[in-house]
Amino acid sequence: MSAFFDTNILVYAQERGAKADRARAVLADGGKISVQVLNEFTAVARRKLGQDWREIADAIDDALVLAGPPLPLTLDLQAAARALAEQHRLSFYDALIVAAALEAGCDTLFSEDMQHGRTIGTLRIENPFVDGPP
Repeated sequence: MSAFFDTNILVYAQERGAKADRARAVLADGGKISVQVLNEFTAVARRKLGQDWREIADAIDDALVLAGPPLPLTLDLQAAARALAEQHRLSFYDALIVAAALEAGCDTLFSEDMQHGRTIGTLRIENPFVDGPP
């Protein structure tokens, strides 16, 4: 399985509790992220988690160890996201995540924000915090 992580997986991994433990376990198996995910994580970590810049940098460094270099935001990715948003009735930012996951050749997108069990092309969306099949 080749996985892609939505922003919420990185955010939960910074917290405590069962959801945090599950997020860390999913991340530990490896996968891919995009620059968009890192940007969104930075905004949430500052605003909601109250992290300072050093904590954010350390969290991103940890994520990059598991995920490798992030996929860049490109004009082609932006165009693919627009098409996905229109065809699949996704928000534009969710479509950017889906487009990046597809471009990376991933077959699984871990996300709490999108419909668990939904498939878009060759990509299956899984909410790692849901028990059992969709």
